[in-house]
Amino acid sequence: MSSTTHPTDHGGRKPATIYDVATSAGVSHQTVSRFLAGYEGIRPATRARVERALVELGYRPNMSARSLKSGRSHRIGALTHETAQVGPSRIAEGAAAAARDAGYVLDLISVDLHNPHAIDDALGQLTSHSLAGVLALVSTDEMRDAVTAARFDVPVVIERESDDAHGISESGMQALVAHLAGLGHRRLMLISGPPNWSSARSRERSFHEAVAGLGLEAEPTRHGDWSPASGYAAITGAPLRSTAVVAANDQMALGAMLALKRQGLAVPTDVSVVGVDDIPEAEFFDPPLTTVRNDFAATGRYAVEELIARIEGTPTPAPPVRLADLVARDSSAPPRSA
Repeated sequence: MSSTTHPTDHGGRKPATIYDVATSAGVSHQTVSRFLAGYEGIRPATRARVERALVELGYRPNMSARSLKSGRSHRIGALTHETAQVGPSRIAEGAAAAARDAGYVLDLISVDLHNPHAIDDALGQLTSHSLAGVLALVSTDEMRDAVTAARFDVPVVIERESDDAHGISESGMQALVAHLAGLGHRRLMLISGPPNWSSARSRERSFHEAVAGLGLEAEPTRHGDWSPASGYAAITGAPLRSTAVVAANDQMALGAMLALKRQGLAVPTDVSVVGVDDIPEAEFFDPPLTTVRNDFAATGRYAVEELIARIEGTPTPAPPVRLADLVARDSSAPPRSA
């Protein structure tokens, strides 16, 4: 079989067709169609040639033609919001990739919750098209309430972190608190996210459970809005009585570090600072930030897999076990008194 690279849809070139695949694999176009339809009665050697040709040509199925032929839509409508934040944006990326891999198209609509008509408008956009299902990527209570009150005629999956969720928030905070305790810190302060975010509440609960479990102390929680400015304000708003600060995301940790510096305190010599999410910039903070890495994309992928299972009437896949990974860097060190 020739290994010549065929034109694809990249750079404006014509996308490969099943006829191109058939020619490359040395089979009929009917054989390629049967393969794409999931027909099992194809000889292994023939199947292998078709699979190889599909990969080499970068073949992508024509979803419009597929939908017309099967009589059902392969479009998923996805609602999201706060896409400037790391978690929602990475979850959406994972969802889009999973839909594409499964032969579906994900139409993503970002909702501005500051606009009182935004959710209704977004729902109207979704319901005006033929959809196979709806995926709601929910971060806040307001978004949750709006979506749960809406009516849909297709399967719906609402992806949100519950307040009592155990798993990634719990493992992340446990890892951070245990890391600081191992360095000798006995009193910590949390900068939490906005209270209307379920992930913020889950991280705050997990933090206090981890502190109590290790016999440490925590001064009253200070709240931010995920932004560096709010992390800065959390530090400047009241005297700090802890030797370590745990910020519920990396951006607030960045603001906290600047506020401490301007107060004449060195990180980590005087105060250790740690964050959550391991954003790409975290290793370039001054000093590089100790944080935990969350696999948000896995959340988006699983949400789509769950929705497609409902659409196609297949068993729901088991949820992945997602644990946060500690990334220890220079922003955390033993306290002066240790």
